[in-house]
Amino acid sequence: MKRKIGLVLIIILLFGFAIPEPVVIPVQLASANDWHRDTFWYEPWGTSGVHKGIDIFAKKHTPVLASSHLIILYRGELSKGGRVIVALGPKWRIHYFAHLATVRQDVSTFVRAGTNIGAVGDSGNAKGKAPHLHYSLLSVVPMPWRIDSTTQGYKKAFYLDPTEYFGD
Repeated sequence: MKRKIGLVLIIILLFGFAIPEPVVIPVQLASANDWHRDTFWYEPWGTSGVHKGIDIFAKKHTPVLASSHLIILYRGELSKGGRVIVALGPKWRIHYFAHLATVRQDVSTFVRAGTNIGAVGDSGNAKGKAPHLHYSLLSVVPMPWRIDSTTQGYKKAFYLDPTEYFGD
């Protein structure tokens, strides 16, 4: 029985890596000019220590788009992130969208890449700052070869640089 369960889990894991992963910059009409490439893993960054994502700047209420095919796992409010969406995508990657003005999708919803899931805002610790989307990308499957000696460098086994994901 344990062998069958193990085989099923391996099949599920492999299936997650086989799902096509279209990539969309998650702010409508945004380009690499709308974020600073060096902000991923920038330090010092407030109480977080290092900045584990990128901030994509846009006018408030600009549509936020699904960055790939996603299943919405969480939508809600967090003290730092404000209005957020957390979603699971292909290759077992977690997509984190923060500082939203509005959220359009419900938990358990499947959305295709490019679907409007919310709007750029300044919620959470972005209040009073220029509206932007904080976007982070994490791998559920650790990649220990990415660990380095930078501050919190061990977390690079999970956090991916969104600018590399977008092909910038």
